[in-house]
Amino acid sequence: MNILIASSEVAPFSKTGGLADVCGSLPIALGKLAQRSMVITPAYRSLMKAGLATRPLNVQLEVPIGGKVVRGGLLEGRLPGSDVPIFFVDQPDYFDRRELYRENGEDYRDNCERFVFFSRAVMEAIRELELPVDVVHCNDWQTGLIPALLRIEYGHAHGFEGMVSLLTIHNMAYQGNFWHWDMLLTGLDWKYFNWRQMEFYGSLNLLKTGIVFSDAITTVSPQYAEEIQHPPTGCGLEGVLQQRRADLFGIINGVDYDVWNPAIDSHLPLRYDVGNWREGKAACRAALAAELGLPLNEHAPLIGLVGRLADQKGWDLVATVMRRWVQDIGVQWVILGTGEPVYHQLLHTLAKEHPQRVAVRLEFSDRLAHWIEAASDAFLMPSRFEPCGLNQLYSLRYGTVPIVRATGGLADTITDSTEENLAAGTANGFSFNAYDAGALEDALRRACNTYAFRPDVWARIVETGMRQDWSWTHSAQQYTDIYHMLRTRKRASGR
Repeated sequence: MNILIASSEVAPFSKTGGLADVCGSLPIALGKLAQRSMVITPAYRSLMKAGLATRPLNVQLEVPIGGKVVRGGLLEGRLPGSDVPIFFVDQPDYFDRRELYRENGEDYRDNCERFVFFSRAVMEAIRELELPVDVVHCNDWQTGLIPALLRIEYGHAHGFEGMVSLLTIHNMAYQGNFWHWDMLLTGLDWKYFNWRQMEFYGSLNLLKTGIVFSDAITTVSPQYAEEIQHPPTGCGLEGVLQQRRADLFGIINGVDYDVWNPAIDSHLPLRYDVGNWREGKAACRAALAAELGLPLNEHAPLIGLVGRLADQKGWDLVATVMRRWVQDIGVQWVILGTGEPVYHQLLHTLAKEHPQRVAVRLEFSDRLAHWIEAASDAFLMPSRFEPCGLNQLYSLRYGTVPIVRATGGLADTITDSTEENLAAGTANGFSFNAYDAGALEDALRRACNTYAFRPDVWARIVETGMRQDWSWTHSAQQYTDIYHMLRTRKRASGR
């Protein structure tokens, strides 16, 4: 089967979040299941500056945008470490910019036009290159127009007759909402701008468009698939998703164990696995403490946090708990990330006033992210909502016990260390349900007490997590099953 994955970002060429990781890893995993995958994405400035190996194709794309025609080209490369072809849509006016979607805290004003162009360019690239595509796998609002174009304009054109579309929602909070006159940019008839299809409270909504017109929808965990059918997680589109419930599936994102694996991680001062995790983590902790100027205290649990400093990630809860704990609880904290200024200021103050307990780097560093996963005893993710989450999966492999709020993918992957789950051998972390600081504090106390007073139980939790397999193998098979289901349904319908 031939799958074309269309995405606005693909690691390592462009990235703002987990979407890029998925679209850089899934195609390779599909290839291992004998599926032929291809990828298409914009040619951002980051690609050009990186000097990665690409070659221009002798193709000119002519794309209607409103009342004009915009021309673009195509470059071709390969996903690193594979033979998976990746096509880059080259249009400098749209994509040769400092960032992908926004600058200086403001979205680009022409984002709708940019990604309408990209969506139409994907369809024209299929036509011009005569790509053998059975499934066009779209991702998030930036490609939400593609299923509509396939259904309305291209479905009966030569080379598109048997094609089906799949839309993956990575985060419902980002929907591609634009003013109603941007409907003109799509080139589609105004009759589709109605409450059942493309209109959302008077605006053009490209994520809704993809949900309505795609042949099926996936999202990045089974629990999140349930949550987005109800407010507030559905972000206003819960009714549309309820109508498509039979075509909505949740598939957990996989982990690339060629990158996130302490047994082969080149970032670490000492590599380790489930057989020598104590020695490995001790060496990594000593190195991290020296790097960050944090006193080495082998008796105090080290709690790590990596990522965006934002309320969505539970930082309003973390701030409340940290203010209390740094005063009298014998725990050390290490934080890496950037985000809202209020949390920058809080962490700067806590690190200055309590340098023996708090170390902070307000930046992003891939090397430090690996070190923190390896050195920490526990990893904290008290998210308000979390479609899938990857850091809890990295933590499991690194022997770092996740402490999470049971939402979205966190609920699907972390089994709370209750006595029942410990007896069953399934416990791999600590979780709580209510979104409040008291519930987070209770989970932290349970974890810290287990670490301090039940070291044998802590070791079982660590080793259960390290032995679990959250690689792409199972997830890629689930996607393959959905692709086959859609193709079978298409042939049966005869449309």
